[in-house]
Amino acid sequence: MKKLPHILLLALVMPSVANAADLLETFHAAQANDPVFASARATLQAGQEKLPQGRSALMPSVNLSANTTYNDQTVQYNPTMPPLFTGGESRYNSHGYGVNLVQPLFRQQNWLAYNESELQVAQAEAQFKIAEQDLMLRVAQAYFDVLIAQDSVQLVEAQKTAIAEQLEQARRNFEVGSATITDTLEAQARHDLTGAQEIAARNNLEIKRSALQQLINAVPKDLKPLGKDFRLEAPQPADMEKWVDNAQLNSLQLAIAQAGATIAEKEVARNRGGHYPTVDLVANFSKSVANGGSFGVGTDSTNKSIGMQLNMPLFQGGGVNSRLREAEANRERASQELENARRNVAQQTRQAYLGVVSGIAQVKALQQALASSESVLEASKLGHEVGVRTNLDVLNAQQQLFSTRRDLFQAQYNYLTSQLRLKAAVSSLGEEDMGKVNQALY
Repeated sequence: MKKLPHILLLALVMPSVANAADLLETFHAAQANDPVFASARATLQAGQEKLPQGRSALMPSVNLSANTTYNDQTVQYNPTMPPLFTGGESRYNSHGYGVNLVQPLFRQQNWLAYNESELQVAQAEAQFKIAEQDLMLRVAQAYFDVLIAQDSVQLVEAQKTAIAEQLEQARRNFEVGSATITDTLEAQARHDLTGAQEIAARNNLEIKRSALQQLINAVPKDLKPLGKDFRLEAPQPADMEKWVDNAQLNSLQLAIAQAGATIAEKEVARNRGGHYPTVDLVANFSKSVANGGSFGVGTDSTNKSIGMQLNMPLFQGGGVNSRLREAEANRERASQELENARRNVAQQTRQAYLGVVSGIAQVKALQQALASSESVLEASKLGHEVGVRTNLDVLNAQQQLFSTRRDLFQAQYNYLTSQLRLKAAVSSLGEEDMGKVNQALY
């Protein structure tokens, strides 16, 4: 009978996984259904349009115009005019069309805007990659949250079964006079408490499953738990500062901030260019037809022109200088944001590295604590049988065992999540990393 709780726990913790979903399958479902990621994808598509928009300012613009007008005209000439000029009323229609082409030759602001658009596209692509890595982390966290919630339910059920056995034994001992009523009351109280914990654990499981359902837009299937292939691996290289240096070189967050600082610098030059002249190539073609006129005759005219046009801004009410000062202030802001991004990336990388290292130490410590708790429980049961330990000692030992086992499960999941976070800190997190974690599942 001593092995019954352990056998029951093993049966509960190892559910059927024949049709269970793994981490990669869950991630792919979230890729297709998560609205946050879908929004990031649309943002990327919108951001990529900045480049053709910037390029368009360097390309020729062609405009077509057309008009038609009905004219009702009354003309009365001065009596001193020669008789050749006679007045009167005339009604006629005039219409025409024209084509205008403008090719910028020198517009510094347009070239700088085009360069900015290239940086804006780079920012949009980096932001999308961050969103993809964030989705991986959210899926992993939600996946492992469900697993630990399931483990908690299974553990509290196993604990309840073990306490029920202890309660039944206390009742038998009391009936034969080998134990006091206190033992029975203690076991009953612990059994009732475990029942309340079971309700809370089941409620928490539903909450965690709902969070995962929000990501994949479907009721989650059974999930594959950790298997025998779970291994503890230290970060490579095993040097925190090397990870920080790697993050400073490859961080997507830092790349976005760097692009923002460069854009702010170009904005200063672009607004300074508001004082510079512009030169355009201008070509026009127009045709107009009128079937009447002031002298009673119609006209049919065609005009063609081509030339260069210089525009030199002289005074715009101080707006150019104001926008320049604004751009200079924004440049300083972007510079400070870049520095803040550098510090944040370094701090996040150190935290992620320490999370993996401390996670390994915690898992190992809890594995040893679990072995010790199992030994304490066996010793307490044996001591209770020979009368040197009380029923309460056995109950406390059982509580300690199940608490340690739950903490071990939590530490293992935290370690796996920390591994992914460390990869994300240096912007190298990809599906292959999730696949490696996936190998630790059944």
